[in-house]
Amino acid sequence: QVQLVESGGGLVQAGGSLRLSCAVSGSIFSKNVMVWDRQAPGKQRELVAVITSDGSTRYVDSVKGRFTISRDNAKNTVYLQMNGLKPEDTAVYYCNVAGSGYRGQGTQVTVSS
Repeated sequence: QVQLVESGGGLVQAGGSLRLSCAVSGSIFSKNVMVWDRQAPGKQRELVAVITSDGSTRYVDSVKGRFTISRDNAKNTVYLQMNGLKPEDTAVYYCNVAGSGYRGQGTQVTVSS
């Protein structure tokens, strides 16, 4: 059984930083593309960052230069370092195993102005 557990969300002032973590149980992690996405109230889900099994990354334009996705295959964990946070980054952030349907429960990130 695969489980994804996110942590690290919280309330931060604009310009601040947070580091999200997503621990993945099971053997699915190391060979799969991992995704962070987010959903703000009243808005559609938005893909934020992607990391392949070999560490290649992609970002949505709105977070480029501010967010960094990384992974530790030994720990079955994917991270999202978020710097220079803006109020528009406020959302519930989810990690996913791409193409699998496996998704975490989400962690709330709130950025105050």
